This record gives sequence, structure tokens and C-alpha cells, in this order.
Amino acid sequence: MSKRDYYEVLGVSKSASKDEIKKAYRKQALKYHPDKNPGNKEAEEKFKEAAEAYEVLSNDEKRARYDQFGHAGMNGGGFGGGFGGGGMTMEDIFSSFGDIFGDAFGGAFGSRRGGSRSRSVNKGSNLRLKVKLTLEEFAHGAEKRVKVNKYVTCNTCHGSGAASDSDVTTCTACKGTGHTTRVMNTILGQMQTTAPCNVCGGEGKVITKKCPKCYGEGITQAEEVIPLSIPAGLAPGMQLSVTGKGNAARRGGINGDLIVVIDEEPHDELIREGNDLIYNLFISIPDAILGANVEVPTIDGKVRIKIDPGTQGGKILRLRGKGLPDVNGYGKGDLLVNVNVWIPKNLSREEQKAFEQFKNSSTFVPKPDADDKGFFDRVKNYFS
Repeated sequence: MSKRDYYEVLGVSKSASKDEIKKAYRKQALKYHPDKNPGNKEAEEKFKEAAEAYEVLSNDEKRARYDQFGHAGMNGGGFGGGFGGGGMTMEDIFSSFGDIFGDAFGGAFGSRRGGSRSRSVNKGSNLRLKVKLTLEEFAHGAEKRVKVNKYVTCNTCHGSGAASDSDVTTCTACKGTGHTTRVMNTILGQMQTTAPCNVCGGEGKVITKKCPKCYGEGITQAEEVIPLSIPAGLAPGMQLSVTGKGNAARRGGINGDLIVVIDEEPHDELIREGNDLIYNLFISIPDAILGANVEVPTIDGKVRIKIDPGTQGGKILRLRGKGLPDVNGYGKGDLLVNVNVWIPKNLSREEQKAFEQFKNSSTFVPKPDADDKGFFDRVKNYFS
């Protein structure tokens, strides 16, 4: 099932400001929050949908990419764990955007997750890598596997950072909430402030004995092979985000994302120009005069085309639909064959004599051509 437009999901226009987008998301989140709609799968899906839309539209870079390429620029049809917010879980949403709800879920709505949401959540850093694609892969998509050196969850303590489960205790300073509250008397009355607990660092728990492998961090360095399912129709410079495939977070937080930057592997014969492809075809003088059938390369193999008699150098032949697909599915570009007439630099005595005979022939006297403004210049080059 195709995704709805993110602006439509939040009920805002494409020119909406960040504040308008934030207010619209908060309204949707309050309406479809799971605590307000227990057991309602449809409401839960709408809650996730709104969070996905907000994650993209609240980020300037992701929003610009979405405005240009639509959903294809965000998720590309199942790339890893999903582009944008497509791979977000309920815990990701609460951890990333819980502060937007304010106090609305502090009471009955927050009873189910209120304690965990108030704790500090570690976030792993994003990783960036460049992937080069051939024109064939741009045209048809590709399945690739990339090896990344990154931080992964420690396989000894499973990310807890503790030597054993019994070596993790609830912080006594904040009683597991991750924050402490301080009341001060001022001339305006009592003022209450809340800050992360300086004993547990806002995590709500304390490690009494650290894991001997990761030394309490919950992460270690290792190589990971990540599969990438790259959709057709991308362009050099596009960036794709694989959710959760960046560096692992310390002590069981939220993993960062893998940002994949698309680059182009030069083709031996074809040149890319947007969704069009250009091929420089060189033909001999006899073929230009008499016409010929020649082979030209395409991304799907060679095809034969006809060169009409009297073809001038610089003529462009258009093979429709032989270019690259559009990322948004709006058809394909064309293959533009730029015809060049090859002028030999060295002639045999017989060849030179033959051209001398042709030189004064009326057939070889330059004549204006309404469809070819560069006619005189190209003919001049024939015999210079």
C-alpha cells in the first residue's frame, strides 16, 4: 500500500513553518496516542504515521529531499530497515519525540511509560558512506552489501554495560526517574526546577560492576555487513538513510542511522545528463554521404540505428525511452546520439587524388540548410 503524503498526514501546507509542523504533529499524537486508544490498531498505525511524517518534515535536510524526490527519496522501496521514519518503533517515537507531548501524558496517559520516558536516552551517532553505482544499476536498481566498521552492542553484556544483571541497580538519588527536582525560595515564591540526575547521568540506574569487555559502555567496535536494496531511478548526490544501522548507542539507547551517499561510476561509452544519456557516435565520410546501419550502446545492450544519406556532423538522433528512469516514476529519459563525421588526418595518394576530384564537384559546394545553421562551419572542416 502506498504511503500518504507527509504534509497530508499532518494536515499542513508545503509552505508550513517548523512551528506549524510541530503543532500539527502534537495534535495528531494526542489524538492517536496508544494510551488514549488502548487496543486500537488503526489509531496506533496513525500514531506511527504521524511520527514518521514529523521526523522527516522537522528535519531541514530530510524535508528538502522529500520535497524534491517524494517517498522514493526517503525509503526507496524497502532499503534496509526503512528510510526516514519507516522503521521507527513505538519506543523510538517516545524516546525521540516524547518531549513534544509536554505534560499532556503526565497523568493517566503517561502511567504506562511515564517513568521510562523521563530518563535520559543515549543516541548513537550517524555513519556516512559513499556507494558508487553503474548506469545499469541506476536504471534497474541494485542489491549491494557494504562492510562498515562501527560501534555495535557488546555481545558479552548485551548492551547493559554491567558484568551481570545483578550488577545494575536503581539509582537511589533519583529513585530510577533519571532526574532530580529542586525547590528554591525566591522573592516571587517557591520555584521548582528539574535537571538530569548527576549520579546516574539521567539513566535512572547505576552499574556497580562493569562489563570486562566493554568497560561499562555497552558497545564495542566491530565490522558489520549491511545489505542495501537500492531502488531504480536515483541520481548522483542523493542521500538515503538506513534507520538504526549507524553506531550503536551506549548502554541500550537508540542506534544512529547509516547515511548512504549515491555516486556514479563513469561509463565507458555513455554520458549521463539528468535522465538522458548521450553517446558520441563517429562515422566515416562515406557513411555520412551514402548512409549506413550502425550499432550504438544502450544500458540494455546494443541496438542498430539507421544513418540517413547526407547526414551532417553534429546531428543528434533521439532514441526515446532509452535513457534512465525518473525517481518518481514519471517515465524514462532518452538516448541522444551525437553524430560526428570522422575526418582522417592521413590519406594515401589514391585517396587524396579521389578527394581532389570531388573537391570541385557541385555536390561538395557548401549550401545553406535551414535546419542546420552550422552547415558552413562543418563543411569547411571537411576540407581544411
